[in-house]
Amino acid sequence: AGMAAAFLMEIRRATQSALLVVRYAAAELPSAPVEVSVCADSLEVRSGGSCDAAALPAGVSLAPSSCRGLRRLRGDGLHLRVRLRCPPPAADVVFTLRESLKPNKNYIFYCQSCGDIVVNDRTFLRVLPLPSENWSDLVEEWCCHPDPFARRILHPQHGDCFVGDTFILLNSRNESHVPESPKSKENTRVICKRCKTMLGETVSSGTIKYYVTEVAIQSSEGGFSPTPRSQFVQSIVAQCLLELSSAKSTFRFTIKGDNGKTYILIWLLNSDTLLVESLGSSSHSDFTLFGDILTPSTGPVRSWNALKVLYQPCIQCRNKELADAWEDDMGVHPLKFPSETCLELLLILGLSTTSLPPSLRCMNSFQVRNSFC
Repeated sequence: AGMAAAFLMEIRRATQSALLVVRYAAAELPSAPVEVSVCADSLEVRSGGSCDAAALPAGVSLAPSSCRGLRRLRGDGLHLRVRLRCPPPAADVVFTLRESLKPNKNYIFYCQSCGDIVVNDRTFLRVLPLPSENWSDLVEEWCCHPDPFARRILHPQHGDCFVGDTFILLNSRNESHVPESPKSKENTRVICKRCKTMLGETVSSGTIKYYVTEVAIQSSEGGFSPTPRSQFVQSIVAQCLLELSSAKSTFRFTIKGDNGKTYILIWLLNSDTLLVESLGSSSHSDFTLFGDILTPSTGPVRSWNALKVLYQPCIQCRNKELADAWEDDMGVHPLKFPSETCLELLLILGLSTTSLPPSLRCMNSFQVRNSFC
């Protein structure tokens, strides 16, 4: 019988290096010495009469002679570092919402949670990017006279689609399919008529804001393709982080709810990570983060691109001093989502952290998370 060994390899494209963790169930710790064989295109773990082997994905080629730092950590398994012979294929370019929406094409907006149609067969004459939500603060820093744009809101016209960092602004006049919202100031939420999920909020009598984490946008030629909720949320948030870090060279973010509260502090470490995972002969993997994660490759060895982030939860007044410091720092970019989605994201982050080997879960006072693109 095999010892049910599994491995997790975290590859950095920029440095052409990899951290390999070989892990096995605590109840199946081998009494005989463990032999780890690293080949250019495969890994093998032997102990006594048992053997677990796995072929690496195409494009991943190791340099066996570069193995170093072999050690065993209690609760983790065996750790070692190895160089790559050549960098793996580059990650696919992130398909951003700004690039996917085009003028003069018909689109349908679906509730991402249940698939109900929210905006039916809408054609946009203009698709325009919005400035970041703290643009007025930047204007005050640069202007030597009173801000001429103070308290002004950009309102889209009938054929306009304004795209922000985490939301889309549409004109809602004369649109019978737009969900009705209560008139009271404290409850301007736009709710899905079918599943009652919050989709956005009314900005004014003629403008509605839809959050990109709550609506799935498809061209009218295609149909609705359901995506598991946790996969969709982390993919959208990863795209936001990657796009903003590339465009604005900012790597620290606050995740805020529509109620104004800060839920999470996120620090983006890198975006060139490739994760490779093998389940070994075990039916369960300690490294599997979610059952509904989209993996480009299937089978006993899986691989996917990931962003590596540090994060701190801020619910129940945790890390209040740090959150206040980040709030006043112009280098920190705020991202606003529905409060329920912020809690979903915090749960996703927490589950990801607990799936990692214990020694890889924290860095300084932050918790570590691999977020999938």
